[in-house]
Amino acid sequence: MAAPGAISRVGRLAAALGLRRVLVTSDRGIVAAGLTRRALESLEAAGVEAAPFSDFAANPTESDAARGAERARGLSVDGLVAVGGGSSMDMAKAIGFLLAGGGRVSDYRGFDRCPAPLPPLVGVPTTAGTGSEAQSYALISRDEDHQKCACGAPSAMFRAVVLDPSLLPSAPPDVKAATGFDALAHSIESAVSTRATPDSRRLSHEAFRRIARSWPRLLPRRSGGGDARGSEDRARLWEDMQLGAFFAGAAIERSMLGAAHALANPLTRRFGTPHGEALSVTLPAVIEWNAPEASVGYRDLLEKAGLVPGRRPAETLAGLVRDWISAAGLPPRLHAIRAPRQAIRGLAEEAAREWTGTFNPRPFDLGSAEEIYRTCA
Repeated sequence: MAAPGAISRVGRLAAALGLRRVLVTSDRGIVAAGLTRRALESLEAAGVEAAPFSDFAANPTESDAARGAERARGLSVDGLVAVGGGSSMDMAKAIGFLLAGGGRVSDYRGFDRCPAPLPPLVGVPTTAGTGSEAQSYALISRDEDHQKCACGAPSAMFRAVVLDPSLLPSAPPDVKAATGFDALAHSIESAVSTRATPDSRRLSHEAFRRIARSWPRLLPRRSGGGDARGSEDRARLWEDMQLGAFFAGAAIERSMLGAAHALANPLTRRFGTPHGEALSVTLPAVIEWNAPEASVGYRDLLEKAGLVPGRRPAETLAGLVRDWISAAGLPPRLHAIRAPRQAIRGLAEEAAREWTGTFNPRPFDLGSAEEIYRTCA
């Protein structure tokens, strides 16, 4: 379901799925903004008992999921509703894995390792970023080393998704910038992944087309905070962003990502850098580094968005991305996130072990990771 004000229908959708008692995962910022309350009111009006759960981090951990599952079991829920950004979506899925199979979330690393289907999931994304609402994976950090575990299952796909673009402008400007860049990175990396298919490329191209025409016009530095609520034109831009993020997430589901994400994840683990900001450090350099293998893919991406690729599409795309990073006030280099040069070797060792790097169009290894990090310094 996609429409302004659609959050008011989440209760009817949950009831139509046969749900009677649900746990609503929603991060603290979304609760404070009043969006969780709107979802709870809709659920209760439809006869669905609902209780909130917000005791989890921006990068949810196994312990967070265990607390959520304990609360869900105590309430005897029969479904989960996620209201928020990627952390809220991942938390609902992770709790679902524990309700279905017990144990720890990391027991389900990989795909389809859960012995039973997850309870029905309903997603209400309030940011245009991760695209988790269109994917069957949860990303949860292990407690002991903060390594992200990708846990997937057919039943981890949301049974219903509410896309309400009127929710997006309520996010703080820095969140809009970082989550928007995350969606942009998804559309670019999924388009040239080694697992990309004609179907996934169509989704990547449509995602990039929508994000490239909307996100630059909604950037906080250009828009005085990006408040889209007072303008019909800006409302359409937010709708483009939300659909673009959804299509990018669907593209990831059918293909994969690449080296920019492999390089970004260690920055988040080591320095606490928000995911979108870590990607702003790594993505332009990866695009240029991929040129020998991905220029045709980048050319197609630019042309489908109505942009002129020039004779060197990788350089053209990287230049556009850098312009957008500057306009958004996102960090362009490692020094901007206080990552010292002496950390590069260790970061590269971590990045070379990241799963997403195995799908990069140009073969990616330890030497590659170190080379790109030095370019980003």
